[in-house]
Order: sequence, then structure tokens, then C-alpha cells
Amino acid sequence: MKLGFHCDAFNSVNWNFEQCLAWARDHGVRWVECGMFSGPNWIHGLGYFPHVALHEDPVLLARKMDGYGVRLAQIDAAYPISGKDGLVYGVRYTMDCIRWAKLAGIPRVDTTDGLHAPPDLNDEEAMALMKRCYEQIIEVAEAYEVTVNIEPHGYFTTNPDRMEQMLDFVDSPYLRMNMDTGNTFIAGQEPVAFLERFIDRVSHVHVKDVSQDLAEAMRGKETGIAVSASAIGDGVNAENIRRCLELLRDHGYEGGLSMECEGQGGPLLERSLAWMRQTLEAFSIPVDD
Repeated sequence: MKLGFHCDAFNSVNWNFEQCLAWARDHGVRWVECGMFSGPNWIHGLGYFPHVALHEDPVLLARKMDGYGVRLAQIDAAYPISGKDGLVYGVRYTMDCIRWAKLAGIPRVDTTDGLHAPPDLNDEEAMALMKRCYEQIIEVAEAYEVTVNIEPHGYFTTNPDRMEQMLDFVDSPYLRMNMDTGNTFIAGQEPVAFLERFIDRVSHVHVKDVSQDLAEAMRGKETGIAVSASAIGDGVNAENIRRCLELLRDHGYEGGLSMECEGQGGPLLERSLAWMRQTLEAFSIPVDD
């Protein structure tokens, strides 16, 4: 499996993307994941944002990453598709990310829905709209041979029945699922059961723990976690993560494991990395890191 981390771990300390690459290199991590955005942005331009702009050249950025010995396992294009503006903004944004990913040699792009039900659509209307969105997106994904993942992170996607419908929007090997251990848990689902149901369709995994305080306050009330304040292994979701890793191993999964936690400049991510490496070794899971 490809052990890495999401650059949102360094949002709060205002690192830039190259600092994330240096952290990965210095800690022997080969894989990272970042968010994408379009248009000039002052905080990014000044060097205080750990994600990547679509106007940055993908080939030159890939060469820079090669210099650090680091690659992108996936880029995050998670503009909510479920509302009316998903058709206007989300589809174009995702298509642009697909083309960027192809040039940068990145095999997959992550997508999702909104945290809450759209205020001006009923559920069936929103599902029909998303189907149209993904039909357009997957047509481009197939042309560029880039996988589009759907992540459980919102009102529809953390509902396993809705997730199944969404994964069936298009009959294509380029429409898959990005499992998230933390979002499924905070939404009131059982992460292991969620993974078992969709394991044949998983091509990337976000590994996220949940603090006891957050679980007690918000489980079943929210559908996603922006950034977990718990190091992986320190929270109430640790046993679910262990069981998910065993399930992935037994299924022959060899894809990405992207750690998601608030890095606080490094310490929580370092603890997460140590726990993940120890757990993977204990489960006899080879790691490409």
C-alpha cells in the first residue's frame, strides 16, 4: 500500500506546498495528496497555502516533486457536486483537474457532495442533477484515463444506499470510491461495514481518527470532518481503522492510504505516521513509502 498524507495537515501553520514536499522527504514518505484551486490567490501567492493552483504548470511541478522523491497519489477536487452550482462550477472544475492530473502523471481525482441537503432541491432532484454531472465528468475521465473517486463526505455520500446509487451513475471502471474512515464514523455509520460494502470499488483511502470529544458532540449530526484534531491511533476510531486495514489487506488492496489529521506543524502527523507504520508492519502489509 502507498502510505502518504493530505497536505491539509499543514493548513493551520500556513505552509506552502513545497514545505509539505520537504516534510515528506525528511520523513521518508513518497506519497502526498493536495487540494486544487483555480485563479490567483493572495495567500497562495505569498506562500502561505499548502495546496496547488491549476495555473501552476503540471509537468514542471511533477519535475519539482521528483527532486524531492515525492509523488501525488491523488488530487482533491472536492467542490460539492450536489447543489445547483455543482453543475455550473463543480463539473468544469473537476474536468480541469482531470486534465491537469493527466499531464502531471496523477492517476486519480477526488470528488464529493455537499455537507448538507441542497436547500432548493429535494433529494431525488439532487440525485438526478449529480447523475448528469458525473456523466459529463466520466466522459472526460475516460478520455484521459484518470480515475474519478467519490468520497463519503456529505449528506448523500455518507449514506451507503445513496453512495451505491452514485457509483452506478455511470458504468465505467473510471468511477470509483475514496473510502474515508473518519467521515463515515462521524456521520454515524460503521466504517468497517461501509468499507465491506464497497471494497471492490475502492481506489483510494483517507485514514482519519476522531477525538472522543468530537465523537460525543457530533457523531450522527455531521457528515464530514474538515481536519481531524486527533492523531491517528489516539482517537475513538482507531480500532475501526485497524479492522479496515486488515480488510484491505485481505482483499489485496495496493492503493493509497492518505493520512488526514491536523499536523500542528508536524507533531500530530508524526505520531500518525509512526502508528500507521507500526500497525501496517504488525499486519504484514508491505508499504511503498
